Amino acid sequence: MIVNCIHYRADGQHGPIDFTEVPAALQSEDGFIWVGLVEPDEALMREMQRAFCLHELAIEDAHKAHQRPKAELYEDVLFIAVHTAHLAHEKVSFGETHAFLGRRFLVTVRHASEVSYAAARARCEREPARLANGPSFGLYAVLDQIVDQYFPVVDGFREALEELEQEIFSEDYRRDTIRRLYQLKHELSRLRLAVAPLQDLLSPLVRLYPELIHPQTRLYYRDVLDHARRIDASTDTLREMLTAAMSVNLALVTMAQGEVVKRLAGWAALLAVPTLITGWYGMNFESMPELATRFGYPGVMGLTLVACLLLYRRLKRARWL
Repeated sequence: MIVNCIHYRADGQHGPIDFTEVPAALQSEDGFIWVGLVEPDEALMREMQRAFCLHELAIEDAHKAHQRPKAELYEDVLFIAVHTAHLAHEKVSFGETHAFLGRRFLVTVRHASEVSYAAARARCEREPARLANGPSFGLYAVLDQIVDQYFPVVDGFREALEELEQEIFSEDYRRDTIRRLYQLKHELSRLRLAVAPLQDLLSPLVRLYPELIHPQTRLYYRDVLDHARRIDASTDTLREMLTAAMSVNLALVTMAQGEVVKRLAGWAALLAVPTLITGWYGMNFESMPELATRFGYPGVMGLTLVACLLLYRRLKRARWL
């Protein structure tokens, strides 16, 4: 459950340490500690609480997960909860990441997320000058990676919507199309719930918490905020386009059903003409005209055929057939 426990020193050096050595390292006033956890149990979270003096309410939220995106300050420790989204094999997997930011430590907790923050950690290690500003730069790298993972998801949604739009305007109605539209709308709604609160979460990081966030790091948080706003605008646009696509699909299906009804009504009208004539003469068994005259029966047949042809021509012009 403890993926990494690394001590980043003020001289730019870093290396893993045993978790039992964390209290002594915090007392040394040399750099900061970065601990990465994956779905820790309650016992491990209690150890974290004792080692870093974390608030019990924040520990409870980090252990249970299923939190809304938020940033809350508990005395001198900032607790952050964000939702993650990752696109893999044309499927979107959602998860949560919680972070505890202190003056000399950063603790990240992943829940239901397959993507680790090794890339964010490696990025920080490649920039020791910025990492010397403290754990706030590490938190920035984590948040930046989370927000950057939204872009492929949004692009995947856009490509899926374009493909579905082509199916919507095809001549054949497919029941699977509306199912995929609904599934896409469901996933987009989940992404919207993850992205929308990010602006309220990141804005205070740009302006507040001077004791926890280094002034030179605030510019990087502002860049993450800008990316979050772009993602939020993209999800709004996709949601409107998806709603319009569902409405258009419903309208096209209704129109197709109307065309079928019109064709059925047209053929029913054509069949009604011979039915009416034959039924009319069929009720009289004594003075039927085709029995008294030589050409009466062919004449009735010809009259019926002409009436059907005229009606067919009229319905064809009205596009009922």
